[in-house]
Amino acid sequence: MDNLMETAFTRLVGVRFPVVQTGMGWVAGPRLVGAVAQAGGLGILASATMTYDELAKAIAETKGRTDKPFGVNLRADAVDAPARVDLLIREGVKVASFALAPKKEFISKLKDHGVVVVPSVGAARHAEKVAAWGADAVIVQGGEGGGHTGPVATTLLLPSVVDSVDIPVVAAGGFFDGRGLMAALSYGAAGIAMGTRFLLTQESTVPDEVKRAYLERGLDGTVVSTRVDGMPHRVLRTELVDKLERSGRIRGLAAAVRNATRFRALTKLSWSAMVREGLAMRHGKELSWSQVIMAANTPMLLRSGLVEGNTDAGVLASGQVVGLLDDLPTCADLIDAIMAQAQETAERLATLRRVPSPSPPGSSPGA
Repeated sequence: MDNLMETAFTRLVGVRFPVVQTGMGWVAGPRLVGAVAQAGGLGILASATMTYDELAKAIAETKGRTDKPFGVNLRADAVDAPARVDLLIREGVKVASFALAPKKEFISKLKDHGVVVVPSVGAARHAEKVAAWGADAVIVQGGEGGGHTGPVATTLLLPSVVDSVDIPVVAAGGFFDGRGLMAALSYGAAGIAMGTRFLLTQESTVPDEVKRAYLERGLDGTVVSTRVDGMPHRVLRTELVDKLERSGRIRGLAAAVRNATRFRALTKLSWSAMVREGLAMRHGKELSWSQVIMAANTPMLLRSGLVEGNTDAGVLASGQVVGLLDDLPTCADLIDAIMAQAQETAERLATLRRVPSPSPPGSSPGA
């Protein structure tokens, strides 16, 4: 598509269209991110499931696939977060996004080196905090979104955040087409972010059989479970998820310990580093130690499904929007279709006119 849609967000990050592909663990790699960037959107690499060296290679590969702006999603509580911040600065990455509120010093350092900082938030007060610290924009995800999610729908959460800050707000949770983009813009957002919709594209590296499992789901095909890692997590309804919901605390903890061992072997993290990350995860949250241990389930169960294609033994994060999807477009075709439908929607809305109220009975037209 040749035309542009300029918003405060597109001007901020230098992309053609106000469409963001979220940093989904095990999914948002160089192939997907590069394709989104080439199509005019903002692709974001997911680094939480990468080692430092893997992230460095992923950034280099993405730069080899596109000369357009892209971002990297960072875990603010990761043990090596400072080193990853330095890596983004050295490599000239345009955007740093954060799943958790970044430290104030991270924001300052990144901004001082020209990196745009875009944290994800789940409440207006969180947006206010990071905006006061200097964040350039925020992504706000409503309860319809996949993965870790909150209880408030996008239609209520979005306007509350837009009204609370003066920086660009990108809306996530339930978006998949041009009508949704125009709805978000009408609320005052400066763009939309999508995860599940980009997971179900041709450039997504998720195995084909797993993509088919997603496409078979209806609007009731997801569930919010706290048994994956102790926090609300929207995932596809599967036999494994049902089993986790029925399992007792001891059985769940035993599985979590096994997965922690596997995750340690995969990421090369030491036990002490994992303990430090667990302590960081507890900070400021009402999490029991059992929930901290359970958190090890998340990366390995997601990897089993999204990378290894094991739908029987893996957890598949998904937004409710999965029930409206039935195709696997290229990223370019998807973004072009979104922008075309957004234009059509804008033109249709422009034809609406306010109809004058009828005159009261007995009144004259000139009265």
